[in-house]
Amino acid sequence: MSLLVVAAADLTAVLLWQPTSRSLLHDVLVVLWPLPALIGLLVGAYELFLHRRLVTEISRITGPSIVEHLLPGDVLKTFLSSIYGSNDANQDVISGVLGGHGVQPHGKDLTISTNTTVRMELQGIDPTTYHLVITQTYNFRHNVPVDRFVIFATSNVLLRDTISAACRYPLFELYYITDPSLFLDSVDDLLGSAQIAVDYVDHAGSVRSAAPSQIPPVEVRFDQWQNYLTFFREPMWPLPKLSPHDHMGDLRIFECDLSAIAEDHMVRAIQGLSIRSRTLQRTNEGFCYWQPPYPSYVEQISFDARGLGVGESPEHEFAIMPFLFRSNTVTGQWLKAADLDDLTVRSWLLPGHGVALMWREARG
Repeated sequence: MSLLVVAAADLTAVLLWQPTSRSLLHDVLVVLWPLPALIGLLVGAYELFLHRRLVTEISRITGPSIVEHLLPGDVLKTFLSSIYGSNDANQDVISGVLGGHGVQPHGKDLTISTNTTVRMELQGIDPTTYHLVITQTYNFRHNVPVDRFVIFATSNVLLRDTISAACRYPLFELYYITDPSLFLDSVDDLLGSAQIAVDYVDHAGSVRSAAPSQIPPVEVRFDQWQNYLTFFREPMWPLPKLSPHDHMGDLRIFECDLSAIAEDHMVRAIQGLSIRSRTLQRTNEGFCYWQPPYPSYVEQISFDARGLGVGESPEHEFAIMPFLFRSNTVTGQWLKAADLDDLTVRSWLLPGHGVALMWREARG
């Protein structure tokens, strides 16, 4: 714009100033005024029409290839800081979105399931307790280079909401027992019922499948908990460093050797995993729920609550309450157990997302 102003002033001087004799300055002005005008027009055209297109095209060509060679955690941290502002809590978003801390190129240390299905079944024991049976199937975007599966069980709300972000192990499942008085019995129930199936890569690089089997879990000693959960090793904002001694009554950690169900007893990586488990819960709590331990694209979640009522139990009615990005269901509708439909999700669920099944005594 300033160059156009200079050019206009130059041209005005040429037109208005007509010297009586030849003037070197007038000749210079006559020769030079088109130059700033041309440069100004070119700069203006670039800023108005070419700059954005050029930046967009360069970003399209080079952006993905550059980002692919950066650490996912660093990329997302920089992006969130530029949008959200600098905040220690951004790390929670990073862990939730990435399914890990993203400290290896190409996301090789991240656990992300691109095809996930869930089935929740309620099996009544007596009028006060029931078994919550959950079957989860995961198919991972990248092979997960581990041969171990970790089980966390807790009755502590703080630990329940923090373990997914604090876990340093890529393949795990978290179980929350709402009633502390049932914690030990529920953990025993879980360990005696859990069945795991895997699609795995063997020592020769071939993909194999292992049928659902019970794997004897090995309990992790409390003095080794810091190797599995960050908050037992260092502060995890806003959580201070925790002591394992303070949680010996509300936390258990178990490790399963997946090679135990492999044909050749050699698992290099896990491509897909299915786990069926059972925990003991209180019927009068009136709800149960499922949340993913890592980012998961969920196709559907199915429910079977027909077995909840036993003996003198009253008849119940049920409602599905999802807390997701989006879902194809009408919430708040109370139905009989036989009328419960599958929940079609077809969306990503991050840790903190999930679906709750609620019930109450049937009303006339």
